[in-house]
This record gives sequence, structure tokens and C-alpha cells, in this order.
Amino acid sequence: MMTTGLAVASGQVVALRLFDLAYEIDLKRAEALWAARAQGPSARSRLAGTPAKAVSFGVPPLALPLGPVTLRLGAEEVTAQGGIRLYDFGVAAFTLKLPADGLDWDGFTALANRLDHATGLEAIDAPWDALLAQLRGLLGEAFIRPSPAPLQEDYLLAVVDAFDRPVTAAELQQQADLVPLLSGEIRPLSDGARRDLLRQSFSYHTDDLVVLTWDRAFIYEPRRETDVADVIEMANAQLLEMRSYDELLDAELPRMRDLVEAARRRSHLLASRRYAGLAQQLHMLVAEVSQLAERVDNALQVTEDVYLARVYAAAMDLFRVPEVSAAVDRKLAIIRDTYTALHGEAAGGRAEVLETAILLLIAFEIVLSFIRH
Repeated sequence: MMTTGLAVASGQVVALRLFDLAYEIDLKRAEALWAARAQGPSARSRLAGTPAKAVSFGVPPLALPLGPVTLRLGAEEVTAQGGIRLYDFGVAAFTLKLPADGLDWDGFTALANRLDHATGLEAIDAPWDALLAQLRGLLGEAFIRPSPAPLQEDYLLAVVDAFDRPVTAAELQQQADLVPLLSGEIRPLSDGARRDLLRQSFSYHTDDLVVLTWDRAFIYEPRRETDVADVIEMANAQLLEMRSYDELLDAELPRMRDLVEAARRRSHLLASRRYAGLAQQLHMLVAEVSQLAERVDNALQVTEDVYLARVYAAAMDLFRVPEVSAAVDRKLAIIRDTYTALHGEAAGGRAEVLETAILLLIAFEIVLSFIRH
């Protein structure tokens, strides 16, 4: 039987919004621009509670503070602390953090839901557009091939550093109902839905707990380490980038078919040259997307920290990153096959043109010999 006596002594709720801003972000350039224009501190991120050899970023993202940001939660105005983390593969992750100290459990849950309503994808007055415009104005020169209409992902973190009394993970799950916090639902859920929602639960020590869902996570971490939140953010960034590659290839496949058909309607000589040009374009596209996808796959290396590896793998599975990555691989395979076929047709066309030229030269020599005699 769950009680309502548990209170949050120290914690925060965090709204996360990620944008796929560019093909690539020059982090050194961004850091220099930030220092010159914003005149604020910056830092390359690392996982605070984990040895570097156990878990590390492929290229450490650049963390930048945004300072206070005013939010409207219903009729109330509150001040959140804003921040950005820039990833070299083109993603910017914005965070808005609200303190959640001295709240009972129902109040903590209500604050998380109110923040989600104010900053989620359906929010009308969410501050993300203004923050994005501010970032582009300050650091736009560091964005390589910027996206005109960036894709987005959002996520909500409910973090507790300390309760009003020491509790273990098992006691916490008995005394606090995590389901309304993780689902955002006011109406009671069925037993099956509750089990599904709480399925991805993890603890390393007896007094810590992480519960992951598709769009929210609860983190109880008395040691105040942010590693779990960091890998959840990374998994969201990888999902977003894989989605962008998937959409890019979705757009390229019909265009590729149209170009191939157009080439086939040309005369044979021109078609051969056109096939060679198309094959080169497709080869460059495959090489570019493959290189970027590999960089995203290697963005976070988890080797020796088994607990963090489990959390990271669960987040990747929940966010369906492997499925999106597999879809990208399938589309790349189609383009590779098309490239191979076009390359073969171009080579065959060139051979036929060469044979025709040789036959014409022979015929010309024969005709010329008759004329001379």
C-alpha cells in the first residue's frame, strides 16, 4: 500500500529539447564565438561519476550556460536555469531546470506535469524558438550546412537528490506512486499498463533508482551524479540524428528513381554519361551518410561500467534507435545497389560507344580505300 508521506527535500525537474541544427557543428569555433560574444563560461562535458576509461564521449560535447529563463506554468511565472549542450554531429540539446525542493510527492509530480505542459511539443508559449534564435545569432557561424527546418525531440527528467528521510529503492517504489509522474496521466492506469510503464527500472546501490519510459525518466541519485541524465540525453541525440538521416534518405530515394528514369529516356550516348554522373552522386551520398552514422554510433563508448551500459542500452531500445538505424542501413543498401547497377551500365555504355567508334573507323577506312581506287 503506497503512502503519501514521502517528501522531496532536494530535486529538480528538467525539460529537454533537442534540435538537429546542422550537418556538423564546429565545437572549437562555437566555443570561441561564445567566449567572444556571450562572455560566459563553457566546458567540454564528461561523465562526472564514471572513470574515463569506463565511459567516454567520442567527441566531448560543448556545454554552455543560458542563465535564467522565465516560464509560465499556468497562471504562475517561474524562473528556470537554462543550458545548452552542442554535439559535433549537429545536434543542440537545450535544458530548462526547475528546482523542486521541499515538495510532497504529489506536488513533485504536479510540478513535472506542469513543466511538461509548458515546454512539450504541443505547448503554445514554449520558450524554445526564442532560445534557438538566440543560439543561432551567437553561434550560427559554427554551424556547417545548417538545417532550415530542424527536426526535434523532447524529454522530461524528474530528478530527486534527497527525500525528507533516507529510503531505499525498494521502499521508494512502495511508498511513492511513480506511475502518474512517468505517464502524465491523472486517471488510474490498468495493472498491465502500470507494469509496462515501470518495466525499465534500474538500481546499482540500494538507495538509487532509475526508471525509463519513452518520453520521461525518474532518477533518484543521492550522490548527485548526472551520468544517467547525460546518457539519456545522448540516446535522444542519437535518435534525433538517425531520424534526420532516415528522412534524408527517404527524400533521396524517389529523387534517385526520377533521375535514373530521366537518364534512361535520353539517347544512349548521353545516358551513359548521365549514369556515370548519377553513380558518382550516389557514391558520395552513401559515403557521407555512412561516415556520419558511424560517428553517431561511436558518440558514446561504454566499456567497463556495466550499470550505466544497461541504462544506456535500455534507453536506446526504448527510443527505437536500433530500428531507425536499421532502416537507414536498408536504404543505404538500396542506394549502394543502385550505384553498382548504374556504374555497370555506365561502364557498359562506354564500352559500346567505344566499339561503335571502332566499327565506324573501320568502315570509314574501307570506304576511303574504295574511293582511292
